[in-house]
Amino acid sequence: MRRNITEKIGFGIVSVCMWITVSFLFLIIFFIAVKGIGVISWEFLTSQPRNAMTAGGVAPAIVGTFYLVVGSMMFAVPLGIATAIYLTEYSPKSYVLNLIRISINNLAGVPSVVFGLFGLAIFVKFLGFGVSIISGSLSLGILVLPLIISAAQEALLAVPQSIREASLAVGASKWQTIKKIVVPAAMPGILTGVILSIGRVAGETAPILFTAATFYIKGYPDSPFSEVMALPYHIYALMTEGSHPEKQTAIAYGCCLILLSLVLIVSGIAIYMRKRERSYHHA
Repeated sequence: MRRNITEKIGFGIVSVCMWITVSFLFLIIFFIAVKGIGVISWEFLTSQPRNAMTAGGVAPAIVGTFYLVVGSMMFAVPLGIATAIYLTEYSPKSYVLNLIRISINNLAGVPSVVFGLFGLAIFVKFLGFGVSIISGSLSLGILVLPLIISAAQEALLAVPQSIREASLAVGASKWQTIKKIVVPAAMPGILTGVILSIGRVAGETAPILFTAATFYIKGYPDSPFSEVMALPYHIYALMTEGSHPEKQTAIAYGCCLILLSLVLIVSGIAIYMRKRERSYHHA
């Protein structure tokens, strides 16, 4: 009897915590939507800023954010999955392996501004890429690399060892087993890490502040070595450096709403792909 009461109290506390969290989430979304919906229009989404950022739209910032997200994922996802495969499937179990895993986990907690300074020193200065899309993408890719590696490792470790042994028993090589059996089975968990990474990359300001973003450019970037406008930095600039706060604050909230919508759309697509993969492997 006492155990049942304790269990009900525990579930009740968990449920209350969940609803509080969800309520704050919807409150934030509602607040941003109310503040930003007034400036959203087709012109706002497709035109360039005008009149000292007090009119026009934010199309270059949307395009720039897309370039940075795609570029960082092209760098981080293959490298992160390959690293996770090596650490999980090939690396000998040793003290060094445990040290590498601890280091990866610690890197996930490093402030993003540190990655921005690293990108400034290595990609912008040392390698000579300058303030550009490629510098920002590489810096953001390194930022989310620990998250992708950790998620991929957990997903690969969750695949039962018996599946690997069965594949090897019928004559498949170790690489064939990993490529055809293990990685597809772990793909839903890997996609979870990718989803979280996309959300973090899209909203980061500090790394691109030093490596990629500019307050204003005329037109759109024409190469990976071009400077770029991006929604997170554009919001920061409008709220801190704008000379017409009464107009630019509304535009900043509109940018917030667009950024939030883009992250939700991309995450929704990735979640759909994850569910599809999971359903396929369970079938």
